[in-house]
Amino acid sequence: MFRDLFHEAYDAMRHNRRRTALTMLGMGWGIATVVMLLAYGDGFGQAFANIFANFGTKLTIVVPGKTSMQAGGQKSGVQIRFTQDDVEALATNLPQVTHITPEVEKQVNVQYDTRVFTFPVSGNDPDVISIRALKLGPGRFYNMEDQNQRARVAVIGSEAKEKLFSGRNALGEHIRLDGLSFEVVGVLSAKMQEGNDDINRVVYIPFTTMSDLKDTHYLDTIWFNYDTPDYERIEPAVRSILASQHKFSQTDHQAVRVFNLMMQLHQFEIISLGLKILMGFIGTLTLGIGGVGLMNIMLVSVTQRTREIGVQKALGAQRWYILMQFLAEALTITFIGGVLGVILAYVVAFSVGRLTLYSAFAKNGEAGDIRLIIAPGTLIASTLILGAVGLISGMVPALRASRMDPIEALRHE
Repeated sequence: MFRDLFHEAYDAMRHNRRRTALTMLGMGWGIATVVMLLAYGDGFGQAFANIFANFGTKLTIVVPGKTSMQAGGQKSGVQIRFTQDDVEALATNLPQVTHITPEVEKQVNVQYDTRVFTFPVSGNDPDVISIRALKLGPGRFYNMEDQNQRARVAVIGSEAKEKLFSGRNALGEHIRLDGLSFEVVGVLSAKMQEGNDDINRVVYIPFTTMSDLKDTHYLDTIWFNYDTPDYERIEPAVRSILASQHKFSQTDHQAVRVFNLMMQLHQFEIISLGLKILMGFIGTLTLGIGGVGLMNIMLVSVTQRTREIGVQKALGAQRWYILMQFLAEALTITFIGGVLGVILAYVVAFSVGRLTLYSAFAKNGEAGDIRLIIAPGTLIASTLILGAVGLISGMVPALRASRMDPIEALRHE
């Protein structure tokens, strides 16, 4: 029975090839639009995910400030100063922490041969490579042995390497930091860099060795990453621990500033979701126009085949058979048009490649550009939308055909 239905649908489409082809084109263009717009929304979201991944997503930066409220018997305006005790307190009382490091930074004259530049030098524990999502190029990162021995070893950023060594090999060479000799043991891969940001010029050295360049009793910042989906509780927990350490109010946000990158990423995820919903709505409207075209063509087909419908009913065809006959034709057109539309969407996605976004104002920002990502979820959503539009567009003419009076249909000229 179903074979007969689709055979009749095929014969009807073959009899009106040009009309069928144009209708398929409309449906194909509509579904291609839906797929590409949803792919753009996915690509936009992935671009921002890549940008945050460049710096580390589950990353928290804690910066000391000044109290703005009286608490614990202290007046406001007291400068908060971090020490290693604060690092240990966070590591002990915050079980979500996976890696943590103190940081002390200083602008230092960095010299190699006759070349001298002023670069930021950062003293950290070895875990900083995981915390800040640093990617190592040639060489190695310093380890706990270097830390314990206060070894004068350095890992330099990609831009610092180019300025100091140009195209020469930097590994094993010695650079001078404010006159002190350090061996270069590793070079970092380039990271995304906005404007005059010096992220690729940083020279990393062991935290213990940093005391040769600057007093490390008081810390500039504390960095840590964590492993928990409940990221919203991180900041209150950090404030509670440090408030106990330094006797300030937990509600005093000026005393300690906590930057949790997951909070910002979540905001961008909301924007991305809104964009995908908007893109899907616009694509559905475009596909709806193709559905209206399909409905009109099917109504014309019903009108042209009125006498045929009357003959079928006179010979005993039931209403559901007539309905399924025209619905099968509409769904066949929808299916073939949908397949062609998806193929077109893939061709466009591969042809377009990368759409400039973050790389327009950031060096090495290609990973933050938009790529049309046709994910399985996009295909499933597009197929559901296509099926709904095709079903609605085909059902109206099919119902009209099935409800025809056979006598009136046979009289039709």
